[in-house]
Amino acid sequence: MAFRTLDDLAVKGKRVLVRADLNVPVSDGKVTDATRIERQAPTIRELAEAGARVIVLSHFDRPKGKVVPSMSLQVLVEPLSRAVGRKVGFAEDCIGPKAESAVAALQDGEVLLLENTRFHKGEEENDSAMARELAALGDIFVNDAFSAAHRAHASTDGVARLLPNAAGRSMQAELTHLQKALGHPERPLLAVVGGAKVSTKIALLENLVKRVEVLVIGGAMANTFLAAQGIKVGKSLFEPDHLETARTIMQAAKTGGAAILLPSDVVVAKEFKAGAAHRIVSASQIADDEMVLDVGPASIAEFESRLTATRTLVWNGPFGAFETTPFDNGTVAAAKAVAKATKAGALLSVAGGGDTVAALAHAGVEGDFTYVSTAGGAFLEWLEGKELPGVEALQIK
Repeated sequence: MAFRTLDDLAVKGKRVLVRADLNVPVSDGKVTDATRIERQAPTIRELAEAGARVIVLSHFDRPKGKVVPSMSLQVLVEPLSRAVGRKVGFAEDCIGPKAESAVAALQDGEVLLLENTRFHKGEEENDSAMARELAALGDIFVNDAFSAAHRAHASTDGVARLLPNAAGRSMQAELTHLQKALGHPERPLLAVVGGAKVSTKIALLENLVKRVEVLVIGGAMANTFLAAQGIKVGKSLFEPDHLETARTIMQAAKTGGAAILLPSDVVVAKEFKAGAAHRIVSASQIADDEMVLDVGPASIAEFESRLTATRTLVWNGPFGAFETTPFDNGTVAAAKAVAKATKAGALLSVAGGGDTVAALAHAGVEGDFTYVSTAGGAFLEWLEGKELPGVEALQIK
């Protein structure tokens, strides 16, 4: 897909609306994780340095179309100012007289943060009147919020259709890497899909199995696939209602020539707690009173072997219960193997999803993948092959 970037814009003296995603965790009036703010800062800074009058839009939490003081963006002014490296002003509304007067007072190079877009019902309804009010505040629209691109809202979709638009630097990086990973990947392409449930990732598995050479399945999800082959999984978490789903996906892989890699050995325990007594067994030898909590060393060795021939890798979901030692070994070993291949220049690696980002951070390798997406739902929907409204609105027709 083709889209404009900041490189295509002349912004000096122009009012530039920037749709950011500043939906960050806040506790007792303090931001506890500024990762998203830091990812959005380069676009805002670049526009301000180029002489634009920068107007930042964002949602925060779920106020459901009403003003909820505890969900005001005022708390983000100071951390955003710090990240951008210049003073950020604040308007107590995102449309209407308060927003209009604050925007009118802006000078070239200044930055203004508008109040929570979700304080208005029209935001989540993608109301055309609200989109027009937002568009009236700017001359150009820049969407830098890939993580909100799967939602057709007034500030992501509606306004983009009313103004000249472009992708911000964070959005540009996300789209570029995802296109390389799934749009036109260098092959062989391998996907890792882990996590607890098949039921939450049916569309993802159905899409990937048609696109990849190798599909690696880990986490408790793998138990459902093992059970679908008639293997007893003891007390392990699995989904008996989705055995047929697993069989359908395995058949689709067979038909399409993709290999599905399931654990050949697993780490089992009789109870799930840190430091629990555990053993490594063949996947076909799980006792009735045991549960699978991680993949074993033979499974990781097979993964590493497949990795040597892989040129592109997409990863969503951990291999095991990585939050609890010693059941983090499989995920950590796999993550380090991917990081090593990436650093050696042999692999393009893209990962995303909340658990995945946390797992890579736990392994200490989140900076060693080609790209790690913090987008959550939008990343998943992209992997599922769905069209994202906020991205579609940026496409050059």
